[in-house]
Amino acid sequence: MSYVQRVLQPGETVRHTASIHWIVYLPGAVFALVGAAIFGYSQMTASGRVFWEVVAGLFGIIGLFLLVPEWFTWWTTEIAVTNLRIIYKAGFISRSTVEMHMDKVESVDVEQSIFGRLLDYGDVTVRGTGAGFEPLRMIAAPIALRNHITGV
Repeated sequence: MSYVQRVLQPGETVRHTASIHWIVYLPGAVFALVGAAIFGYSQMTASGRVFWEVVAGLFGIIGLFLLVPEWFTWWTTEIAVTNLRIIYKAGFISRSTVEMHMDKVESVDVEQSIFGRLLDYGDVTVRGTGAGFEPLRMIAAPIALRNHITGV
């Protein structure tokens, strides 16, 4: 059972869930694909085969080291908008949670780059009375998240 489902109050319903965009995997995927291409090149050529296999292996390891932490962050992060509050949870063993009641929300800011507009991701900052959320980075469909927060 997810954290959001465990902390729902009686009469509270989830209206929207958000997640981290797949673009966070891009650096690791590029390294892994370059490693695969180098490995394929090493299999087609006879000269320097061991050298190119080592280079391909290094690219693959770097790709893995970039992909695994991003996947773990995606897996352990929950963002939900209910009819009463906004819930953000990050972490697995060491957990960080932030919850804000809807009547405390003053504004919701969305920042998107050109690629963010094209691929539908961006940073969302929820400002509340007194304090706010730290920016939620690389969120998929940030405009939909903003609309669900401000539309309640």
